[in-house]
Amino acid sequence: MKTLVECVPNFSEGRDAAKVAAVVSAITSVPGAVILDQEMDADHNRSVITFVAPRETVVDAAIAGVKRAVELIDLTKHQGAHPRLGAADVVPFVPIEGVTLDDCIALANTAAERIWKELHVPVYLYEAAARTPERRNLENIRKGQFEGVRDEIATNPDRKPDFGEAKLHATAGAVVVGARKFLIAYNVNLDTPDVSIAKAIAKKVRASSGGLPCVKGMGVELKARHLAQVSMNLTDFETTPVAAAFEAVKSEAAALGVGIVGSEIIGLIPKRALEDAAAAYLKVEGFSPSMIVENRLAAAMSTAGPAKKSALTDFVADVAAATATPGGGSVAAAAGAMAAALGRMVASMSRTKKTLAQYETRFAKILTALEADCAALEAAVERDAESYNGVAAAYKLPKDSPERPAAIQAALKHAAEVPLETAERATRVEAALAILEEIGSPSMASDVAVGRMMAEAAIGGALANVETNLGSITDKQVADAIRARMEEMTS
Repeated sequence: MKTLVECVPNFSEGRDAAKVAAVVSAITSVPGAVILDQEMDADHNRSVITFVAPRETVVDAAIAGVKRAVELIDLTKHQGAHPRLGAADVVPFVPIEGVTLDDCIALANTAAERIWKELHVPVYLYEAAARTPERRNLENIRKGQFEGVRDEIATNPDRKPDFGEAKLHATAGAVVVGARKFLIAYNVNLDTPDVSIAKAIAKKVRASSGGLPCVKGMGVELKARHLAQVSMNLTDFETTPVAAAFEAVKSEAAALGVGIVGSEIIGLIPKRALEDAAAAYLKVEGFSPSMIVENRLAAAMSTAGPAKKSALTDFVADVAAATATPGGGSVAAAAGAMAAALGRMVASMSRTKKTLAQYETRFAKILTALEADCAALEAAVERDAESYNGVAAAYKLPKDSPERPAAIQAALKHAAEVPLETAERATRVEAALAILEEIGSPSMASDVAVGRMMAEAAIGGALANVETNLGSITDKQVADAIRARMEEMTS
């Protein structure tokens, strides 16, 4: 299965194009790394590079960029409007295709360990990769910036990095590495240079101050343009769309007698986010992405042509082959993905019906959840096969190898956790389908019924695979924790 991970490293250099070009060149020197976008901002003195790469090489590409930044950027001489802790300030991994958020957490940990060992730059983990709740939020880690953390790190235990010594690199500071969902960097420019107004508005709209959920915000000064800016990160655009963030800033600005000059997107934005924004402003009733001709054309073209080989045909052939993988765990994950797909279809079609308009909000929430579950279950098809291969590889280690017992147990634990996650996802899918059975279009009752049966098969099949591996796990604490999660689903 094809895998694709997005990485969006932020570097503390937005004025020297040669240095940024050198960092980009280092990233693209790694096979499979493709630059999608790069932004330089002189006021912020910061650049944002967006690239994608397969799971196998994305960490290599990220570290190549970090290494070049460490060599070229000196934070003791750096000044800009944007807070910063490191030369390579933030390095997030984002799941795109064939990978899950959990996979990106593992990539973040691998990258963090290598950055410390190879570059001797300490690393903090944030967002989904954070090891403590306080470090999920980047602003908590970066509080005080390079200078403040440098002065406190040796004496304040809360400042201790997740990887490395309690001492910042003399010129490169520290790197904050993490895993997250797709983030939209969205700024709204005000028609005033008064940064205190931008800060007041940011405080009103950001989630940490009781504003919009999944919104981070700060006020900054754009000296070159003689403007103040409300700079935001939308960490979940499905929860708080771009249009909602813009309207909130516009409303707060109007209350303070300030207008909007314009807004800007830093980096890339998902097509769906703009589709939703357009639908919101146009007040399109019963809007669905399938109403857009380019989306409909892409879907039609992906299945057109008699010469096109069916991916399902390939998968069935792989299952039928005389090999251990893909096996029951992969099939269970595939069944769960199909159940989620049926639920998505029912929710999408039901929300367009005027007779069911009172449930539109519920359909939207169900659809969002099912999209995430469907993607994770699709990825689990391959992950289950890989976990089995890991167990087989561990058992093939020399019997006198001191690492063999620990390697076997680690592989068995992973091989149990993958189908357990499949069962948990499929359980959520089945619950969503049960709701759709009540509120969805009656004309699709048979689709919901098939979906529920597929979800039940996925749950049962996945749990059977958990049991297979559980019997060989010798760590009672690990085994008990897995059994507790199984009982929570079946109780």
